[in-house]
Amino acid sequence: MLLSKKQPTAAATQWIEKVKYHKNRDSYFKFLGNPHFRYTAFLLVFLSLWFLLQVFWFPPTKSTQTKFSTTTPKPSAGKCNGDVAVYVYNLPAEFNLGLLDDCSHLNVYTNMCPHVANHGLGQPLDNMDLQSSDSNPWFATHQFIAEMIFHARVENHPCRTWDPSKANLFYVPFYGGLHVSSNFREPNHAIRDALAVRLVDFLQAQPTWRKKNGKDHFLALGRTSWDFMRANSGPDFGANCLLNLPCVKNMSVLTVERNPWKGSNQHGIPYPSYFHPSTSDQMMTWQNMMQQSNRPYLFSFIGAPRKGVGKAAIRDEMIKQCMESTQCKILKCDHGNPKCYNPSEILKVMRESRFCLQAPGDSFTRRSTFDAILSGCIPVFFSRHTAYTQYSWFLPEEASKYSVYMDEQSEESKRIEEVLMKIPKEEVDTMRATVIDMIPRLTYAHPNASHSDLGFEDAVDVALQALAQHVRDKAPGDSFTRRSTFDAILSGCIPVFFSRHTAYTQYSWFLPEEASKYSVYMDEQSEESKRIEEVLMKIPKEEVDTMRATVIDMIPRLTYAHPNASHSDLGFEDAVDVALQALAQHVRDKV
Repeated sequence: MLLSKKQPTAAATQWIEKVKYHKNRDSYFKFLGNPHFRYTAFLLVFLSLWFLLQVFWFPPTKSTQTKFSTTTPKPSAGKCNGDVAVYVYNLPAEFNLGLLDDCSHLNVYTNMCPHVANHGLGQPLDNMDLQSSDSNPWFATHQFIAEMIFHARVENHPCRTWDPSKANLFYVPFYGGLHVSSNFREPNHAIRDALAVRLVDFLQAQPTWRKKNGKDHFLALGRTSWDFMRANSGPDFGANCLLNLPCVKNMSVLTVERNPWKGSNQHGIPYPSYFHPSTSDQMMTWQNMMQQSNRPYLFSFIGAPRKGVGKAAIRDEMIKQCMESTQCKILKCDHGNPKCYNPSEILKVMRESRFCLQAPGDSFTRRSTFDAILSGCIPVFFSRHTAYTQYSWFLPEEASKYSVYMDEQSEESKRIEEVLMKIPKEEVDTMRATVIDMIPRLTYAHPNASHSDLGFEDAVDVALQALAQHVRDKAPGDSFTRRSTFDAILSGCIPVFFSRHTAYTQYSWFLPEEASKYSVYMDEQSEESKRIEEVLMKIPKEEVDTMRATVIDMIPRLTYAHPNASHSDLGFEDAVDVALQALAQHVRDKV
């Protein structure tokens, strides 16, 4: 059933009760004349008044109860920024709030009842540095709970519309992550997949779905995409088939970790950290504290060793190097170290560090990346899939502006301290300033925050705006790419793009990381695209010459050499050489 208007208020319920009595008014008034009834009624009124006095005169003490909230947040007074109008489906309870009724069994390892409290923010934290007289922005938020927080934020969002005819986005608030973690040990695949199949049946029956066959619909999932992509062959790690259903492939899927190779409809969103501000003052105060924080350690690592090879090897190497260095702070999380479950201890280590090592976890991504950025600590990555291929909507285009990258197979990764020590202090300060500037858009604001008081765009704002643009890009028409792009580069002509999908999201193996070095970008919806000549005329001649030189340098790796050419005579790497080398790295990454 689609939600087209708000639920009745308590006052409306009382009015309905009056109507019920009105239909039986003869017997009702006859009953009132009974003296025993009058005495009973007087006693009930007296007891009711006494109860109300207890409730309102003596307010309850503070409690950390673990019950989840099912109330809709108060509507925001702010205005919608951008061309976004999002309609929220009122799904049957079995797809979201109904799952919370059995919160103690939502995860086989953890009682999730404390974590689903406060719209998914979890329990308040009282021992953090930044507190507020208005509200406490700190919560012990579970790393796999983003779907609940996203739902609560969208319900309270100024871009929400109650009229589906005005919407350009349709949000399906399915708590798929909580569901999949509750039954991943279910051996029967049909039972494990049943709720996902019922969701698809529900959606396909909606007129709003049939209008565009779901291309303007989206899900937000709090677990990695791998938990929803069970293949018919291969090992079974407890995943269901949600993202492999043909219907869902038409939708956009927001997830804390996308599949870099098969996730064309998947878009990475941040893991939730512990900070959920309600006002711009809380955000700015925290950013200023991080800018001024004393950082005695060059780098730090928080994590546990892993068994096996691949990701385990790089973790073991990091732990070894960190323990051997006087410049590194380590927080080892094996043997159930309680400090690793204390947000205050985690953020303290990161706040005292200039660089934070981000080894892949059980999968490519880790919440630690976002804890580090929240702490103003520059992340150091060892796989491009830990952040660069995941969160393009949220991170700066030039990765070197906010992070350090060392391939896990490289010599650099074997001498981390030496590499980091060589980065000039001025460059480190600039990178840290960029990281601290990134905090708002990677943070999930408090769901009850007034949009007018918030004063910044949080992760949900960024995601909704990017989704709206993505849906526009998916509109029927020619494909995104053109051979003309490569003809232009072959001719030494600087390409001008109007969609990021014409080149930037397509040819990452072949193009320079910094797009501004070889191209110009104007969003097709921007004012710049309406005055192309003026924009291009403003680019200095020296910059144009440098861009053209870069374009010409790109020609060999975008060219297919003659098949009969002798490799010794060729003397350059062509498109096939580049592809083979990138594929080999890709296979290593997948191990």
